[in-house]
Amino acid sequence: MKLGYVTMRGRGRIDLLLADVVDRLEAHGVALAGTVQTNIDRSDRPRCDMDLRLLPDGPVVRISVDRGAHARGCRLDAGVLEQSVLWVSNALDDAEMLVVNKFGKQEAEGKGLTGTIADALERGLPVLVGVNGLNLPAFLEFAGGMAQELAPDAALIVDWCFAILTGIGSKNEFNQLESSMRSAPISSR
Repeated sequence: MKLGYVTMRGRGRIDLLLADVVDRLEAHGVALAGTVQTNIDRSDRPRCDMDLRLLPDGPVVRISVDRGAHARGCRLDAGVLEQSVLWVSNALDDAEMLVVNKFGKQEAEGKGLTGTIADALERGLPVLVGVNGLNLPAFLEFAGGMAQELAPDAALIVDWCFAILTGIGSKNEFNQLESSMRSAPISSR
């Protein structure tokens, strides 16, 4: 299974987790395409600004629109998101893996990065996706039984990434690797 996903509760926690995973993978020289989200709290607004770092070495783009302190509803700048999708799609040619910070409302509606995820899988690239509880049913339907849920632990997710990248791809093989990694002393990792 080359499609892994992680889900967890708490605003921004998946973003922090995936940023940690990406940092670790990049430190090991893994060529990535994809997106990592940073949430920037503002003292003058109840909701944060949302920025995307486009992997591998693209710009950081603001995907939220400031609609004022009392505004409600969607704050996503769909135009910027679609430009980001084009960037990421073009980056797949040089990538070993795709990381998608969020399977969100756009993806649940068949837009956003869904085509890029499918393209990466067709190319044989592993894909790691963050999914919130609200969009989990849509993601699971999109994945069609091909996705593996990963524990929300950066070290275990990185282990999964390397297992997939090195060809230890079956669920049983990964479970054996994960079990042996859990029992190994931290210093040997």
